[in-house]
Amino acid sequence: MIPRVPSRRVRRLLENLEAYAFLLPAIVVLGVFHLFPIVFAFFISLLKWNMIDPVRPYVGLANYVQALQDDKFRTALGNTTYYAFVSVGLAIPLALFFAVLLNRKLRGMSWYRTAFFIPHVTSLAAAAMVWHWLYNPDQFGLLNYLLDKVGIPPQRWLLDPLQAMPAIIAVSIWSSLGRDIVIFLAGLQSISQDYYEAAQIDGANNWQLFRHVTWPLLSPTTYFILIISMIGAFKIFALPLFLTGGGPISKTLTIVYSIYQQGFQYFRMGYASAQAYTLFAIIFLITMLQRRVLAHRVHYDI
Repeated sequence: MIPRVPSRRVRRLLENLEAYAFLLPAIVVLGVFHLFPIVFAFFISLLKWNMIDPVRPYVGLANYVQALQDDKFRTALGNTTYYAFVSVGLAIPLALFFAVLLNRKLRGMSWYRTAFFIPHVTSLAAAAMVWHWLYNPDQFGLLNYLLDKVGIPPQRWLLDPLQAMPAIIAVSIWSSLGRDIVIFLAGLQSISQDYYEAAQIDGANNWQLFRHVTWPLLSPTTYFILIISMIGAFKIFALPLFLTGGGPISKTLTIVYSIYQQGFQYFRMGYASAQAYTLFAIIFLITMLQRRVLAHRVHYDI
């Protein structure tokens, strides 16, 4: 007896089921550890819950209204915005400058590239301990020791309300510079040499090569770095936690640090979730604004 061959529709169904079976572990992980917490956090943001009392009174949008009226949250929003725009605005030009230098064929260049990338893979907790010693306000701090050698009085650094956030921005740039340099290097090495040779035949100098060849063809890379850097900057948490604890006088308090305080120090989980979704809305709006303003300026060819 000749066995019956499955129809094309049945074979396609079996192939799809096999594919979904392979995808099932990833789907379960995404659902349990990503999608469910996102939905549950929004549900919690509509409640007044301290994580201890089983009763969770429904308050609707009251937590969101409170966040908009909270002076401390507005301070955190201002600090985070200042940190994001200054750190990203300084880090991208620096990364591009060093990437252009590191793109040259010189002896030992791989060692220089590694040296720039090491801070990015260094634990922020360990790096913060080192930088805390560098910023030590007395004579035992390395920076103040060096300033004393050139006749400059010691600075308070992390204890000074005016210097604390710039000090954190400096550490942040030091930490993220290697990542941006590597991405810029990948973009530089993907540019065909034919463009440079054609421009040199026309008499272009180094600045003209960069202005009219390198920079336009690096626009997709720059756009990508700008998006991920801005998102990461608005989520800054570790450095203020380890270096200043949000001080002095809340000058380094950021939104994520405020969420941490409200949720895990004050046990106001509903209010913390509302702040988290407010941060999501801010990041989403800024990303859409960047896309609307900059996407049409991204060139994949000259």
